[in-house]
Parts: sequence; C-alpha cells; structure tokens
Amino acid sequence: MVQEHNHDELVGSIANQLEPILKKSEQGIYIYLDDVHKVCNDNFAKMLGYASAKEWADTEAPLANVVEEDQKALISAYQKAVDRFTAGDLDITMKNVKNDKKIKVKMIVVPMVLQGSVFAMHFLNQI
Repeated sequence: MVQEHNHDELVGSIANQLEPILKKSEQGIYIYLDDVHKVCNDNFAKMLGYASAKEWADTEAPLANVVEEDQKALISAYQKAVDRFTAGDLDITMKNVKNDKKIKVKMIVVPMVLQGSVFAMHFLNQI
C-alpha cells in the first residue's frame, strides 16, 4: 500500500535535511516535487530576480522562468530523473523576472526520494 504524505511537510522536511547544501552551495539550487511543492536557495532566487527563495516557491508557474524553446528539454530531464531515476545535465536559458534579462545556465538534475515521494534536485551554474 502506498502511503500518502502531506506534500508541504515533505518539502519542509527535505529543505531541513538539505539546509547545509542549500545555504552553503555557491550554485543556484531548487528542489521540485510539483508546481506548488518546491523550495530553492537564495542564490537561485537572486539569479532569477526574486526578492527571496519564498517568493519563488510561492509562484505557481516555475517554467515561466525558462525560455519557451528550452522548456521541453527541462521537462524531459525532470521526467528522466523522477521516472527512471536518471540524473542528467543540460544547458538552458532562463529569464530574470525583474528585467527579463536572459541567463544561460548549465543545469544538473538529480533524482531523490523522501518517504516514497520522488523529487528532482536541480543545480544551476551560470555559463
């Protein structure tokens, strides 16, 4: 029997467990369960022009920060991570929400599981 979990609690738990990585990494990082249940570090939020990590986490359209022509590749990398437990990397272009400036990034997508729920952890470096 598959146990159902409160997704808000799962995201909070994963953020607490990975707090040292989220706070100390120089990379932009976000952890994604679905459009509503996600968390990022301050580096990622600032990279995209958000005032805080919470402001980004409160958005309901995270793909809006990815240029349209790269959205399909990001979705594919995410699906490989959560469906086949396969990490991957890709180069995509994202947009800053404040000034619409394009930012080229190398993204590494890594699958992870907590209490039976599969997340994807994304690490970003500007290129």
